[in-house]
Amino acid sequence: MRKKAIVAGHICVDITPVFPGNIKRSVQDLLQPGKLVHVGAADVHTGGAVANTGLAMKFFGTDTALMGKIGTDAFGGMILDMLRKNGADGDMIISPGLSTSYSVVLAIPGIDRIFLHNPGANDAFRSEDIPQARLNEAALLHFGYPPIMRSMYEQNGAELVRLLRRAHDAGCAVSLDLSAVDPDSDAGRADWQEILAQALPLVDFFVPSVEELCFMLDRPRYSAWQTRAAGRDITEILEPDRDIRPLADRCMQLGAKVLLLKCGKPGLYYRTAGAEVLSGIGAKAELDTAAWAGKEGFEKSFVPDRVLSGTGAGDTSIAAFLSSMLEGCPPEECIQLAAAAGASCVSAIDALSGLKPLEALRGRIRCGWKKNE
Repeated sequence: MRKKAIVAGHICVDITPVFPGNIKRSVQDLLQPGKLVHVGAADVHTGGAVANTGLAMKFFGTDTALMGKIGTDAFGGMILDMLRKNGADGDMIISPGLSTSYSVVLAIPGIDRIFLHNPGANDAFRSEDIPQARLNEAALLHFGYPPIMRSMYEQNGAELVRLLRRAHDAGCAVSLDLSAVDPDSDAGRADWQEILAQALPLVDFFVPSVEELCFMLDRPRYSAWQTRAAGRDITEILEPDRDIRPLADRCMQLGAKVLLLKCGKPGLYYRTAGAEVLSGIGAKAELDTAAWAGKEGFEKSFVPDRVLSGTGAGDTSIAAFLSSMLEGCPPEECIQLAAAAGASCVSAIDALSGLKPLEALRGRIRCGWKKNE
């Protein structure tokens, strides 16, 4: 019988204007007050961890329930319609009187994405929104984007910890993803070192981006990265030993068991704890702790067929990683498939259209899919 998963947390409508592929200017030159910029038709899809990771896990063959909070407004209806096409609307939490979250995604070719975001109903998501019966039957709970869900970061993350503990006590493996934070927002001023110190002992698979993690755990290092990058994508200037390993050390000290850091175009850094620590992972995932114990490395990204947008690449990488883990695959294969899913994702504007089944990804890897140097 297939293992069941829950993907819960943040969901929104993503509205992505399509920019011409021949733009060579900086974002400062392109987006100026009073300037008219011609774009193509807007791409409108579901976004956020619930939609991106949840629907991708369903695509990869995992029996997945999607649990996000929406309103009864037009955007909420759009989300339900889109999820219904994938048979994934049945577990959504509908709250009249709340607005549904949306993002305007500026995915300009050659420039890292810019998000204009309204968190909406996500701010009101609570632990009790996930029924205990669902946790009891699930092998995995993946929770995404607490930094843009007010109830999850207030009071030093007490609500987030409450949810993770419920899942842990139900025998679920627990996976946690983060998101970018506006430094000038309440979330940006939250004590993320304390929140993660409380949460990570309850997390089995910690899967943030390296930039998000650095912002939360080591703000001076993050500022130094920005200075070194000088306007470029930060991940282009990072070195595993110098920049990434110190953050990984901190995560393991805080209690992470399996760490997968998304590092943009360069690839994925991974680290796992020893067998004794891994034995604390939710039993229903049936993880082969001996095979997973004591691993560390950097998986370079695969060369995509084309690059239209990075939207959802990290989320779908996580989906491939978690789905293959639940299948019982060894860690090296799970990480390779994560990198392959990310490379497939960027070939489309939205998070899902470029994806290929796991077996198709395995076949392309076996045939020598070229990696970025």
